Amino acid sequence: MSDEAAGRHGAHASPHHTTPFYRYRALVALLLGALSVLGFAPFYLFPLPIIGLALLFRLWQRAHSRRVAAALGFAYGFGFFAAGVSWVYISMHDFGGMPLPLGVAATALLCAFLALFPALAGWLQGWSRNSGALKVVLLMPAVWVLMEWTRGWVLTGFPWLAVGYSQVPYSPLAGIAPVLGVYGVSLAAAFSAGILAWIELGRPNQQPSRTKLWLFALTALWLVGWGLKQIDWTQPAGAPLGVALLQGNIAQDIKWQEERRQQSFDTYRRLTLAAKNRLVVLPETALPMFYHEVPPDYLDELATHVRRNNGDLIIGVPEYRNSAEYYNSAFSLGTAPSQSYRKYHLVPFGEYIPLRPMLAWVMDVIHIPLSDFARGARVQQPMRVAGQRIAVDICYEDVFGEEIITQLPHATMLVNLSNDAWFGRSIGPEQHLQIAQTRALETGRYMLRATNTGVTAIIDQRGEVIQRAPQFVATTLQGQAQGYSGATPYVRFGNTAALICAALMLAAGWWPRSRRAAA
Repeated sequence: MSDEAAGRHGAHASPHHTTPFYRYRALVALLLGALSVLGFAPFYLFPLPIIGLALLFRLWQRAHSRRVAAALGFAYGFGFFAAGVSWVYISMHDFGGMPLPLGVAATALLCAFLALFPALAGWLQGWSRNSGALKVVLLMPAVWVLMEWTRGWVLTGFPWLAVGYSQVPYSPLAGIAPVLGVYGVSLAAAFSAGILAWIELGRPNQQPSRTKLWLFALTALWLVGWGLKQIDWTQPAGAPLGVALLQGNIAQDIKWQEERRQQSFDTYRRLTLAAKNRLVVLPETALPMFYHEVPPDYLDELATHVRRNNGDLIIGVPEYRNSAEYYNSAFSLGTAPSQSYRKYHLVPFGEYIPLRPMLAWVMDVIHIPLSDFARGARVQQPMRVAGQRIAVDICYEDVFGEEIITQLPHATMLVNLSNDAWFGRSIGPEQHLQIAQTRALETGRYMLRATNTGVTAIIDQRGEVIQRAPQFVATTLQGQAQGYSGATPYVRFGNTAALICAALMLAAGWWPRSRRAAA
């Protein structure tokens, strides 16, 4: 029996399978999604998401209708996001004051919404009249990644836990990131899953020569990824720079209390004055008041200190313009003229209220300070400080690779100011660190992360963490950072190249082939 015939046989198999794998397929899909989270930080078991997708593709190929395939995709997605991003409950309940039942319901609703994208992928792949190898190996991976990309911009986007992140930095497939970005890595991982799924689906009817061909393609892909990891896409620019990344460890539930405000000021004064490095970076909203309200002598003291080291300081602090407009901003102080950056990509309900007429009531339930920021300009110039051109981004913004590269290739270094205290002692901050590692790898730039409670880290141009501070302690991470110039292919083309690859795979896998021409 040919591969094509085997595919048709599998696609139209009876829904009443006798094996436990198919009898309880919705539960299997749910568990596969949950276990796939172990592929991401802090576990880094990068083969698991690929295996999970391979088994999901196998379930899709055996599904007897598009409705069943969509249900399986939803079950997988719900397990995946419930295990992977349920830390949002901590933000809403522990720090936002949302009642426990409402917090659980809101978290489940978010996970269900995110699961709609894998569900849509399952439904869409079911429309193809092709039932052979190309559907499993090309079409399913392409649809999966296109849905990941769609999730990254619908309703301002939530691209957290794209499968490509799980491959950074240890998998050979991570080498694809500087060329095609995180979605290109996702595509390679999903393509690998498709090959594994088809080899399993076709047994024992598959011709040995066809199996060897697919195994060769899989091996070649991983070797190409490994080879790309050996390439230096960018070049050092200038001498290494001494940096100090400050972590104040100010508890989120007291940070904005007026009577505890002095604690933040004292902590960051002490840490700054002890730093002897040329570049000092403070976290997002390190000072819990508007910039114009900060005592001038406090800022002068910090600026005078960094000038003694011929350096500069970058500090996160809210910026007030008028009663209807304030920003989540970063300012520089020191040797260079003062410069600023205003956060562009805001967090829904955390920093702005979407669909305000209908959803303003939500802010009466959760109590998050300064939860209606204005948006900064999409394209802003790098800060020229400490002899470098620094591309600043604030917290959640580093999840959006195409927005980071708007300051490149002019910027020689990336700096992220974050406050992941909102996620408590969950896996959220570790996942955020892995995302930052991906941005460093995509751009061929060092990434400096200064956070309130962690993970504060220095990441090199290959996406490797070379230094990190312990979480939940007030400390300073001191080290060396190297500026880089040049542009990776991803900096030049953004997500376009990965989307073109996905579209070509989609086209190749969509239409049925004759038995003789089938792959």
